[in-house]
Amino acid sequence: MKLALPTVWPKSALLTVLGGVLVLFSMTLLIPLTFALIFGEATTTLFLQSMAVCASCGLLLIALFRGSQREMLPRDGFMLVVLVWGVLPAFGGLPLMLHIDGLSFTDAYFESVSGLTTTGATVIEGLDHLPISINVWRHFMVLLGGMGILVLTVAILPILGVGGSQIYKAETPGPMKEDKLTPRISETARGLWLVYFGISLACWLSYFLAGMSWWDAFMHMCSTMGLGGFSAYDASFAHFDSPTIELVAIFFMSLAGVNFGLYFVAWRSRSLKSLWTDLEARSYFVLVFASVMAVTLFLYLHEVYDDPLTALRFAAFNVVSIATTTGFASTDYAQWPLFVPVYMLLLCGIATCAGSTGGGIKMVRLLLILKQSRNELIRIVHPRAVVPVKLGRSVISPGILQSVLGFLVVYLLAICLGTLVLLFTGLDAVTSFTAVIASINNTGPGLGDVGPSGNYKGLSDVQTWVCTILMLLGRLELMSVLVLFVPHFWRH
Repeated sequence: MKLALPTVWPKSALLTVLGGVLVLFSMTLLIPLTFALIFGEATTTLFLQSMAVCASCGLLLIALFRGSQREMLPRDGFMLVVLVWGVLPAFGGLPLMLHIDGLSFTDAYFESVSGLTTTGATVIEGLDHLPISINVWRHFMVLLGGMGILVLTVAILPILGVGGSQIYKAETPGPMKEDKLTPRISETARGLWLVYFGISLACWLSYFLAGMSWWDAFMHMCSTMGLGGFSAYDASFAHFDSPTIELVAIFFMSLAGVNFGLYFVAWRSRSLKSLWTDLEARSYFVLVFASVMAVTLFLYLHEVYDDPLTALRFAAFNVVSIATTTGFASTDYAQWPLFVPVYMLLLCGIATCAGSTGGGIKMVRLLLILKQSRNELIRIVHPRAVVPVKLGRSVISPGILQSVLGFLVVYLLAICLGTLVLLFTGLDAVTSFTAVIASINNTGPGLGDVGPSGNYKGLSDVQTWVCTILMLLGRLELMSVLVLFVPHFWRH
């Protein structure tokens, strides 16, 4: 009797694409390798070794499982997303393990996950003394993870002979995944990456003109556009102490917090109108601007800074940084009145737009929840009233509203469970709660032992793995991972 394998078994298509992603990922190591050659660093060999290991594993998968040319099923997309985001950090951490003495697999995997998920938390001390090429690799992982390595893969999936719509839907953040900017998913992915890299080049040039060296400008461009928060210096942006550089960072962090699809639309229509007419983007800009003004006033009135312009400078940079889930710091804001850092951590969970490189539940979900709550209040007064939930001019279906509410419940449960686990391991309450918030929202810095520097070096291995899992859950928006634990997923 022949055993019938479940339809989710990646007999060819799934592992073929995984192999293709690994080969593609190995090629990205050419970037830090180039920097190693330019600066004559001894890290050249370890990057070549890492490339060889990653490419060999990818080619082996392609050779063993190449065959079917079918369009991937929805469940295949979810499995592939989880596989890729679980496997890539192991290869991404190889150069770090090979170079940094005593860096354990746990810490290397954490650092790589933090980069690829654009979290920006680190377990490495002495960043100022790392070779430039190693720091470049840390930052470049943020740039790749910002838009999502799988979305880039979807752009070239025709080469692999596998359809990519299910991967795109599983990977793309936000509750409304059916929207297409072009008739073909691969064209949409290519368009988004072209916009992403176009703005990234502008950011690189702006940092350079503002006074950074060209290599510092490249590294911090990667972190800024990916909203990842990695820096080449332990002091983060306080190292530069430059209002001009901070202004450049504020501008591009703000841009990266918007749905990149809107930039694609604006580019095709030759008009910026879409950026303001979009309710989510408009709400994002209004919330961030109002928060900057409120924190500035709060700091000035509480005499944290004597000069209102100084208060504005530090409030604007750090509020935008945390609200967009970037995680840069230009000062030790943990010394500010407690209300401000707690408020900033609240912002990191709700401010950024779906389709941006930021984390959190996304502004669109917050808007839908608020609108649904308002409608429930109306129904209390008028029980027979039929009040549809609208986002702009679009009526939102009950299915999307249910998925948003379900996501919010799981999100809150994950925060509660993660906090309880860290408390159980002996971590103090402030560090436990803020580390969970910072990890699941892919922000990096918290409070207590994990902020504002965003250094998690003091955590135990168990605590580090908890935060690592939360970073992955947050990046994949929870449901893409948790669906694998539903029994129906594995049935015919």
